[in-house]
Amino acid sequence: MSVTPVTEKGSATRASILDRAVDLASAEGLEGLTIGRLAAELQMSKSGLFAHFGSKQELQLATVGAAAERFRARVIDPALELPDGAPRLRAMAESYLDQLQDYSGGCFWAASSAEYDDRPGPVRDAIAASLDAWTGELERQARVAGVENPERFAFELYSLVMGANSRYRLSGREAVFEYARDAIDALLAELPGETG
Repeated sequence: MSVTPVTEKGSATRASILDRAVDLASAEGLEGLTIGRLAAELQMSKSGLFAHFGSKQELQLATVGAAAERFRARVIDPALELPDGAPRLRAMAESYLDQLQDYSGGCFWAASSAEYDDRPGPVRDAIAASLDAWTGELERQARVAGVENPERFAFELYSLVMGANSRYRLSGREAVFEYARDAIDALLAELPGETG
């Protein structure tokens, strides 16, 4: 038997574990994500799970990484098929709003940011780096679109999406996504050369 299938199986198992970990963390927080809790959820042994993640912090960091990969695959990468600037900004905002309902507990980034905003350490640093990468891409696309203050534009766009998530999680009203889309359309309509 070759080593490659075992490695591929191990990678597939790890990916499956992390997929569930991201969903759990969006609902229960990263701090509540433990090897024991995740093992019970996946009906695995703790030792089997421990083989993939040697500590709670390693599990948390891997979960942040998996959430970033999921976000990139669902929000950023599809937009990269479009022209730079306004088309990409619109696509990223739409995709972000669409995927908010995919998490059982709402947006992973909103939950983890609130949980770790005042807690220094590697987990907070990983969350901040992921969010900086996202807002950095928004700023880059805003700059390409000719926005005078790309940092402010990225902040406003990000705030609209996060506001929709927060309001939806507390009220359950899907209309908040329509409101957010309308506000995003108004923001994008202000871009130089954008007609909506």
